[in-house]
Amino acid sequence: MDAEQQHDDMQAPEEGVSLPAPTAFPMLFALGLSLGFAGLVTHWLVSTTGALMGLWGALGWWREVLPKERHVRVPLQAPHERARPVEVRLGAVDHLEMGEGGHRVRLPHEMHPYASGLRGGAVGGLAMALVAMAYGGLFEGSIWFPVNLLASLLVTPETTSESALRSFDATQLGIGIFIHASLSLLVGLIYAALLPMLPGRVVLWGGLVAPCLWSAVAWTSLEVLSPEMAHHVQWGWFVASQVAFGVAAGLVIERAERIETLQSWPLAARAGIESGGGDEP
Repeated sequence: MDAEQQHDDMQAPEEGVSLPAPTAFPMLFALGLSLGFAGLVTHWLVSTTGALMGLWGALGWWREVLPKERHVRVPLQAPHERARPVEVRLGAVDHLEMGEGGHRVRLPHEMHPYASGLRGGAVGGLAMALVAMAYGGLFEGSIWFPVNLLASLLVTPETTSESALRSFDATQLGIGIFIHASLSLLVGLIYAALLPMLPGRVVLWGGLVAPCLWSAVAWTSLEVLSPEMAHHVQWGWFVASQVAFGVAAGLVIERAERIETLQSWPLAARAGIESGGGDEP
């Protein structure tokens, strides 16, 4: 160690910055305030103790900052222990290729447009409705049975009797169509966003795997959400209607032209910045 560095080490403890002095009075004040309110539902002695602690903390905190704030001087590290100055280096940035090193740019590189999800949800919802109406007409004696059963999620139990479920009701029809259309469009959007990230064909995941998972979730939760509906559901036809939705929606979404995601574009292109010499996306 040369003489200059020894001189710096001897001078380092005298260098420092002034910081507010540490104090526990704010925590003492907060504890007293909490005890003061806790005593309102427990015992007056708790409130009294909290008031005294809060007053003590407030006065101590006040004296820490007024009439002059207390400070402590924190010494700096020795010069040879401090971080080195930042060195500026000019060079090009290496861009990752698709899938290189497990980079997330590969999930996904292309995706289906959201409009295809809405179209798929609408077509899938129509296919599901046809299967449900076929079940109602063949086994329940009324094509209105499935839609009235779906509307029972929101209507009162008095309107879900056996005769009411098999008769036409404009109010229940409107409620059922609203629930069915909303869920179909929502699931269609989820399909469009999620299916490009999964390997294999869209119809396999959307037409078989997802309907089976969704049917399992419905089977375990429907008894709690709507016991009346769970009592009348025929689960074989329920799964068949879900598969019909998944296959129809998956085919519509799969045939839609995919669009490239922005994550493989240069930063300037993603930010919408005009820059000369850059590669166009």
